[in-house]
Amino acid sequence: MGPAGDMYRIITLGGAYSEVSEGKPCREARAHRTALRVGIASIISRFPTPFHHFRAVNPLLSKLQPYPFEKLRQLFGSVTPNAKFSAISLGIGEPKHPTPLFIQQALADNLSGLATYPTTAGTDQVRRAICRWLERRYQLPTLNPATDALPVNGSREALFALAQVVIDPAAKAVVVCPNPFYQIYEGAAFLAGAEPFFVNSDPARNFAPDFSSVPADVWPRVQLLYICTPGNPTGAVLTLDDWRALFALSDKYGFVIAADECYSEIYFGDHPPLGAMQAANQLGRGYQRLVAFSSLSKRSNVPGMRSGFVAGDADILKQFLLYRTYHGSAMSPSVQAASIAAWNDEDHVEKNREKYIRKFKQVTPLLAEVLDVALPDAGFYLWAKVDKLINISDAEYAKQLYAEYNVTVLPGSYVAREAHGWNPGANRIRMALVAEVDECLEAAQRMVEFTRKLAA
Repeated sequence: MGPAGDMYRIITLGGAYSEVSEGKPCREARAHRTALRVGIASIISRFPTPFHHFRAVNPLLSKLQPYPFEKLRQLFGSVTPNAKFSAISLGIGEPKHPTPLFIQQALADNLSGLATYPTTAGTDQVRRAICRWLERRYQLPTLNPATDALPVNGSREALFALAQVVIDPAAKAVVVCPNPFYQIYEGAAFLAGAEPFFVNSDPARNFAPDFSSVPADVWPRVQLLYICTPGNPTGAVLTLDDWRALFALSDKYGFVIAADECYSEIYFGDHPPLGAMQAANQLGRGYQRLVAFSSLSKRSNVPGMRSGFVAGDADILKQFLLYRTYHGSAMSPSVQAASIAAWNDEDHVEKNREKYIRKFKQVTPLLAEVLDVALPDAGFYLWAKVDKLINISDAEYAKQLYAEYNVTVLPGSYVAREAHGWNPGANRIRMALVAEVDECLEAAQRMVEFTRKLAA
């Protein structure tokens, strides 16, 4: 008997067990269960291929590329770093400054809610704290906590989930993404049944994406546009004129704008970066087809809390809440309480920002001696070109630096795609200045020595 016949026997045995065992005494039921287990084990052992080969898998998963850090592990796989140097990683954008004690205390003081299921919409208190922060930070008119904002488990899960809500895959949808970019945008597009269209960054505009380069015949198919401002990895911030142009395109073609603003509170000038909802308000429009995303991870050094929010178009948020109710994405009551404490306090944010300002002011000019790099608009990354003194690829630079000086940086080509004839991350590296000042300075000094030695 072949696999199909064997599968039929499994089904038959299961049905027999259900019929015979129903209402039987325990001893007889146990005997039937034992017979069923033995019979199934005997049949499965005769299958010519592993049993898991009969499972169906979403074919769209095959479109996903390895995450940048998996590529980095493969690049370093055969390398043993120089033991003379302690390891310093500038590769992952994970905040390393200490979590403020008052946030930790708020988390610890609010454990009583763990005995109940939290609602997906969150409490009135957390939504109110989010709305009041948005009003203060971006000079917005009063927002309605019941309709204009939702807490989410970090901006990453929400950025991914929004694509599943707003995209109609039957329409051969396109999702516009900046290039270089946060890889979640690409994965969200693919798994929603859409195709990403990459818009390369423009070095002449401090690496802001050039949306005027999108062909006219692409815009009618666009259903969602991701923009990261301040950008990852470039640090570029959109101007009011940029937003005016994007809103005009959204009005004309009807696509949703997803504004990823998780780096908004790390900046180096006197004026904070312009936000998407702020730009809409300044241009005298509402938040139609606009959803803004933010997070406490970078602002408050709590990436492990997984706390952020979405805000903007109330009609989209209503559908997003419906989706997330089924997705099971409710925020823990303890995290909600700690999030309220964090959103209500700005003193710790200012102190955190001062640390980044000190680091960037010291590290950037040091690295500029050997790399093509400048202070970004905002964010905690440096986006540097490595071939200022020597002809070398970004991957080879990262690999040799790790081997000889035990410093990890991320090749720029790993966070970008070949699009329109070139990869805008080629020959660049991304450095996350997330550690304390002394460690970042030590890494920069090693990089200067390494690069000068290569160029000698």
